[in-house]
Amino acid sequence: MQPSRIQGRRWILSSFDENRDAVAEIAAQAKRWISIYTPDLEPGVYDSEGFLDVAKRLVLAKRYAKIRVLISEPHRTVRIGNRFVSVGRRLNSYIEFRNVHPDYQEHREAYLIADDIALLYRVEGRKWEGIADTYEPAVAKRYLAQFDEIWNASEIEQELRELRV
Repeated sequence: MQPSRIQGRRWILSSFDENRDAVAEIAAQAKRWISIYTPDLEPGVYDSEGFLDVAKRLVLAKRYAKIRVLISEPHRTVRIGNRFVSVGRRLNSYIEFRNVHPDYQEHREAYLIADDIALLYRVEGRKWEGIADTYEPAVAKRYLAQFDEIWNASEIEQELRELRV
């Protein structure tokens, strides 16, 4: 007898609001880590109340939890007033930002991976069309391997890490 596949929820995204809500829902699936590949921290998405509540709950409930963020277009990133950056500075043992290494700048997608199970994926990071799935481990693992490769080649973003007093 074969084990049954856990059923997830898959849906199509086409707007800013759908992405904002899906980011919080997919991130809520994480038990250990969240990996984010974003062009510019997507203001209004990664600093929304829904996502920030999920992120803080994850890292404050589990001391081994991590949130890793790769920024592919750092020159577009709005850092002043970004609440996710502020939370990352306060919880810098759990949340780390890196700029994508120049060798990987050809990647234009955007995605969020919860553990190695759930993901939100957009082929073009500057557009809102994409897909979200709460249980798609084969695809999530494929993008997590890509994320890890880029992460290991990239440098810590000191400007986002430094505390401004």
